[in-house]
Amino acid sequence: MRINDRIRAKEVRVVDDEGKQLGIMPPFEAVKVARERGLDLVEVSPTANPPVCRIINYGKYLYQLSKRQHEARKHQRSIELKEVKFRPRTSVHDYETKRNHIVGFLEAGNKVKATIMFRGREMAHRNLGWQMMQRLIEELAEAAVVETRPKQEGPNLTAILGPKKPGGPKSKPPKPKGEGAPPAPPKATSPAAPPPAASATSDPPATPESSGG
Repeated sequence: MRINDRIRAKEVRVVDDEGKQLGIMPPFEAVKVARERGLDLVEVSPTANPPVCRIINYGKYLYQLSKRQHEARKHQRSIELKEVKFRPRTSVHDYETKRNHIVGFLEAGNKVKATIMFRGREMAHRNLGWQMMQRLIEELAEAAVVETRPKQEGPNLTAILGPKKPGGPKSKPPKPKGEGAPPAPPKATSPAAPPPAASATSDPPATPESSGG
């Protein structure tokens, strides 16, 4: 960006610091006007015919430009897909550590692919993995929404979680489906009612009368 004496065009269209058109003039005349106001002549549209220059505070202009670019980058931040892996028999401590990592990724605005890996004989107990996934989703309900419901992909059980927007609905626990889903728990049965207590007013049992001597 050219300013002041670095502007090489023969003529420039000048706009002052209040947005008024000052017309077309040689750059040295425009620089003179800018310096009389304690400002700079900045070439803001070099490809126009003639180039457009503005009389502004160049330092302040750079600061505002940098601030606008920073705000634009904030809104254009790319969302990454992180993956956190579990095993069906992951220890309590490791499970909680991995769950906290997921919360951190979600709070940073990223999506998370939760993967439970089955190896060897673990394939015969895939219901443990489904139970772990259900528990994970329930515990993350305040921070996550389920974008892709749990599904079996070969030897792995996966689900994709996204960051929850403030005020959004809570995530619902997934309904198990497909191969490897755990069976539904049996319905609870009410315990048998205890026999009625003996009435306090019932007659005492009869005793045999003693025979006379």
